[in-house]
Amino acid sequence: MKEKENLDQLCIGTLRTLSMDAVQKANSGHPGAPMGLAPVAFTLWDRFMRHSPSNTDWPNRDRFVLSAGHASMLLYSILHIFGYDISLDDIKNFRQLHSKCAGHPEYGLAPGVEVTSGPLGQGAANSVGMAIAERWLQSYFNRPGHEIIDYNIFTIAGDGCMMEGISGEAASLAGHLSLSNLVWIYDNNHITIEGNTSLAFSEDVAARFESYGWNVQHVEDANNLEILEREMLAAIAETSKPSIIIVDSHIAFGSPNKQDSADAHGSPLGEDEVRAAKENYGWDPDKTFYVPDEVLKFREVMITKGRRLEKEWNEKLKVYTETFPDLAKQFNMMQNCELPEDWESILPTFPADAKGLATRESNNKILNPIADKVPWFMGGSADLGPSTKTYIKETTSFNREDYGGRNLHFGIREHAMGAVINGMALSKIRPYGATFFVFSDYVRPAIRLSSLMKQPAIYVFTHDSIGVGEDGPTHQPVEHLAALRAMPDLDVIRPSDANELSVMWKYIMKLKDRPVALVLSRQGIPTLDRSKYAPADGALKGAYVLIESEGTPDVILIGTGSEVQLCLDAYDQLTNEGIKARVVSMPCCSLYQSQEKDYQKSVLPDSVQARVIVEAGSTYGWHGYTGRADDCGIFGLKSFGASAPAKDLFKEYGFTTERVVQVAKNVIKKAKG
Repeated sequence: MKEKENLDQLCIGTLRTLSMDAVQKANSGHPGAPMGLAPVAFTLWDRFMRHSPSNTDWPNRDRFVLSAGHASMLLYSILHIFGYDISLDDIKNFRQLHSKCAGHPEYGLAPGVEVTSGPLGQGAANSVGMAIAERWLQSYFNRPGHEIIDYNIFTIAGDGCMMEGISGEAASLAGHLSLSNLVWIYDNNHITIEGNTSLAFSEDVAARFESYGWNVQHVEDANNLEILEREMLAAIAETSKPSIIIVDSHIAFGSPNKQDSADAHGSPLGEDEVRAAKENYGWDPDKTFYVPDEVLKFREVMITKGRRLEKEWNEKLKVYTETFPDLAKQFNMMQNCELPEDWESILPTFPADAKGLATRESNNKILNPIADKVPWFMGGSADLGPSTKTYIKETTSFNREDYGGRNLHFGIREHAMGAVINGMALSKIRPYGATFFVFSDYVRPAIRLSSLMKQPAIYVFTHDSIGVGEDGPTHQPVEHLAALRAMPDLDVIRPSDANELSVMWKYIMKLKDRPVALVLSRQGIPTLDRSKYAPADGALKGAYVLIESEGTPDVILIGTGSEVQLCLDAYDQLTNEGIKARVVSMPCCSLYQSQEKDYQKSVLPDSVQARVIVEAGSTYGWHGYTGRADDCGIFGLKSFGASAPAKDLFKEYGFTTERVVQVAKNVIKKAKG
């Protein structure tokens, strides 16, 4: 027993000193939280975490999320001593260019990092998505005597996570769903950048989480391993509620002058203070980045233990595969981000229809066949299912009595919805979340993290323009297309009709490494007669020529979404007047930009400088397509809209055939000089 206690303290001391040394060498970072939390993290990883350091993608591993991402050196130190591919050299290069050990944990950069955490509260909300995914996977794949999915999700959150509103949204949802596979550990150290939390935070966190329906526990001393172990064991044993363990800790524990001080939150301790803290721990102050031999042996033991756990699971999976081959095949496809071989055959083709459908309506007719074919495709909306049309018909709602349902009800929690979707995507589910496009502002932080983590999350945004109508400018997105198009590694898709949308789902479902924002209309859009216009498959290149006059065009009309019909109407009038025109539908700018230059120029040849962009949104970002610095030829919005029927608004803001024709003529005249 004494030998084990000594090893524990050696490991904890290693976590603390590696963290201090790395921050000091980088002259940047947050040493205090790792110093205070080292016993908590070690106890969790040593006694409870089921993982395999040699295979970070083992499907049945427990997940660990460091929502308090500023404490990243704690995670890198943990990963190092538990056998992950994080070397001492990696740690020495903390916060340096090309290092695995970035300033905040980055998914895909360092093995063992489950999520990109930095914006406080996002990681905590991601963990709720992971817990939802695990419960659905259990329900769908497990069979009596063949339980291949059975893991827990552990999260360390700090004071900042508790203050951010997203954590409240996510915790409320987790409590409502009784996600007992979820354990949050709250590092209650009372210190933020500006000073003591009493400056801005005085709520009763325990009472708050009790009201959410959580199991609430308390540890008064972060250094008491016996009590930590007891409380963690009780949290894991809880079967009807998620658990939060409030742990009272001391930031920069052991630092004689900076313990319990904001000075240790976001700055190195300083050489003298690092030496003094090491002396307090009983460590040689002259040694830096020191890992005792006993800890190196412990590291090897952890690698062996992980391989054994994974081997035992693989044996269970082998029996499962022999007993349930169809389910096993689906499980493997899901893990490898693959799709059933003939899944595209279910995508509908829509007949030509002058009245047409709102793309939110046609989307429902596409989304449901996909759900029938791909069982791990699921999602829901932020209390807007009847409006976004995102219900899956042949299934139930995911709830505490039925974790097998695939309709998710996020409630009016857009911030958490996006983060939950990320957690589900990281768990190999193919999720979508839906709301009105104007509320993408609330989802944007999670979309950005989807892009950073290269996760194929699907964001369905409806009510895409002033076509929202009577709800007025608070609900009419104007700058949102431009804002999302500015985000790297995100595809923003705004289809012009039902068939273009159906084709784009071929692209969306095959994505493995980038998210999509699907932007759909509230109002009806004509379904184009493809015997007259180019096939909708052209949309797969982001932009394509719908129709054109013979010969070199005098003008190119470029439209997205519902405004493509305006371009087509203007085309008819222009050609009747003897003006040669071309209409280009551009449902996805980023996809078009990814095509070969020859293709891009075949759609928008340099020789035709007379171009008109028609989109019921901000003009920002379109200048690169007109080749001009001014707004000549860019027909959009420069105000926030108004409250009125959609048809009146389009007329009020000049979105009429006559106006587009006049702009086209002006552009042709200007191009000719």
